[in-house]
Amino acid sequence: MSLTIEPAGTSAAEASLPAPRWRHRHLLDLDGLDWSEIEVLLRTAEDMRGVLARPIARVPALRGRTVTILFYEASTRTRVSFEVAAKNLSADVVNITASASSVSKGESLVDTVRTIESLGANMLVMRHATSGAPYLAAETFSGSVVNGGDGWHAHPSQGLLDLFTMRRHLGDLRGRKVAIVGDILHSRVARSNIWALTAAGAELWLCGPATLLRGFEAWAGSWRGTAGGPDGRKGFVVTSDLRAALRDADVVMTLRIQRERQAGGLLPSLREYAARFGITRERLRGARPDALVMHPGPMNEGVEIAPDVAVGSGSVISEQVRNGVAVRMAILHLLSGTLAGSTAPVEGTARG
Repeated sequence: MSLTIEPAGTSAAEASLPAPRWRHRHLLDLDGLDWSEIEVLLRTAEDMRGVLARPIARVPALRGRTVTILFYEASTRTRVSFEVAAKNLSADVVNITASASSVSKGESLVDTVRTIESLGANMLVMRHATSGAPYLAAETFSGSVVNGGDGWHAHPSQGLLDLFTMRRHLGDLRGRKVAIVGDILHSRVARSNIWALTAAGAELWLCGPATLLRGFEAWAGSWRGTAGGPDGRKGFVVTSDLRAALRDADVVMTLRIQRERQAGGLLPSLREYAARFGITRERLRGARPDALVMHPGPMNEGVEIAPDVAVGSGSVISEQVRNGVAVRMAILHLLSGTLAGSTAPVEGTARG
């Protein structure tokens, strides 16, 4: 299923993007999506790249809709990416920072969401430090909720843009080895990538210090995965052996090491982490010569990744940021078809 995109040069007023069939009202994680739905998202994102290539990268798909961006945590990439995506779709965009809102006066999440809805919001993009907070918002809000990252739990748009970036370079990911290295335990990015990459049939390896892998061995042992993927319910490998994780890898993704982990006793020191698990050019030689280097950001250069690797020939880190706009445009566009007043059919409100 693909969208009809008018040729470059067509004015925003003339262009249209009819929403494909989509059955989910919210995007809270990737575990509720089957592989065919992930493919719809990826194909829609590819079409959105075509929109972004135009001299004027704007279409009226969300004209008349209001997208409210509510972040309880600091963010640059995700917040700005969603804002740019919504504006490219001609939505009205409202940005709310929790520290500058009534939240600082003690207002509850439910009351905040109700207020946002009363002020006319149709879609809510939300980041929260507490895992599960967007699910509570979805129970309250009558429009669509997009999880922009919740606690350690999930970051679905990041998982999708990582998958999208890999597929643009590698094509079919079946049998491709992807190593994710770093603070797996506290990473919502890692969790969403587990769902996305195993669904795509990738050979996924998670690597880091044992203290930052707790619980993932048990999860890998009982893995059921996403139904309908190219390789069915493919599992993943958990290891502290960096050499094994990097051996012949097609993709090496590093995750930010948060300094508070050292204070919490999970790491002896950041220097020791860099010495044992930092991705350097020398260590990267164990991967395939053309391996992609990825990082969801923000980076601690010199800790989880060496500066020359971050900007090296295999790095697609900047491309991840650019692709984030196309993927988030696709998410907002597809969800818009489930809103009241849309002509797109609604098959349900599952919270995938």
